Amino acid sequence: MIEFPLLVLVLGPVLLAEALLARYEVMAYTAGWRTPTTELPQGMPYARGADPDRPPDAYLVYLDGIGKRRFTDTRDGGQLVKALIAGAPELRVLGQVQPYSPLADPLVNRPVWEWVRHHIGLLLFLHNVMQIFVAADRRYRPVYNRAVGTQIATQLRLAGYRPDSGIPVVLLSYSGGAQVATGAVEELRTQLRAPLLLITIGGFHNGANDLTHAHHLHRLTSDSDWIERVCTWIFPQRWRLFGRSRWNRAVRAGKITTHALDPVTHMGRHSYISPEAQLPDGRSYLDRTADTVIALIRAHRGATAAPGAADQGRPISR
Repeated sequence: MIEFPLLVLVLGPVLLAEALLARYEVMAYTAGWRTPTTELPQGMPYARGADPDRPPDAYLVYLDGIGKRRFTDTRDGGQLVKALIAGAPELRVLGQVQPYSPLADPLVNRPVWEWVRHHIGLLLFLHNVMQIFVAADRRYRPVYNRAVGTQIATQLRLAGYRPDSGIPVVLLSYSGGAQVATGAVEELRTQLRAPLLLITIGGFHNGANDLTHAHHLHRLTSDSDWIERVCTWIFPQRWRLFGRSRWNRAVRAGKITTHALDPVTHMGRHSYISPEAQLPDGRSYLDRTADTVIALIRAHRGATAAPGAADQGRPISR
C-alpha cells in the first residue's frame, strides 16, 4: 500500500501542473492567442432529433460531466441522449459542446493528451475537475462563463437556432456540467434572448452564478448522491446562512425545484443513467431520468407557449 506522504509527494506536482494548465485556456481566450473551435468532425451534425427544416419545440444542449473529452463521447456512451431523442422527437439535441474548454478544444485533439490517455488516464479526469474549479473561481468565472456561453450560442446558431425566435433552450447538465450551465445563462440571454430552462442531474456547482434570466432550474438529485451533497457543503454560496447569495436569491424567487430520484447514486451501476438498475415499476434508472427530463421540458414548453408567458420567469430581487 502506498504511504500517504508518498502519495502527496507524487500527486502534489501533478495537481499543481493541472491547476496551471486549466488556467492557461482562460488566459489564451482572454488574450486572443487562440480562436475557439467552431467546426465539428466531418459527417457529424450540429444537432440530432427533430426535422431541421421545421422549428422544434425546444433545443436541448447536453453538458456532460468530467469524463467529457471529445465531441462525441459521454459517460454512458450516449444512452441518455438517445433516450431523450427517442422519447421526445420534437427536440433538437446538441451534445458536442466542450464544457471544460473555453477554447472548445477537445482533449483528444491534442497530441500530449493522446499520450496521457494511453498512459495516465486519471489525468484526463483531473484536468476537467480543475476546469470546474477554474470556472467557479471568482477571478476567472466571468471570462469562463462568457467563453463557454459563446461556444453554446455559436453551436445553437449552427444547429439552426434563430435569436428572438422564442423557442426554449434547455441546458441539461450532469455533475460538473452544472457549473458551466449556470454560468452560461447571462451570455445566452445576451446573444440569443431565448427562454432558458436548466435541468441539473447530480449538479456540482458553487451557486455563485446569476440565474435572473433563467426561467427555472430543476434539480434532479438523490439522498444517495454524496458527490452532489459535497458541493453543498464546500461552497458557502449554497449554504442557507448566506441568504444574499445568487443561489439563495433564486431559491427565494421560486426558480429552483428539487426532484428526488432516490435511490440512485452519482455514478456506477446505480447511477441516474444506469440502464441496468431497475425501479419497482420495471423501468431502468436511465428510463426514469429520461422520462423526468422530457416531462419537465414539455411542461415548460406548455407554460411558455401561452401568450406573454416567455418573460424569463420571475425576476430575482437585488
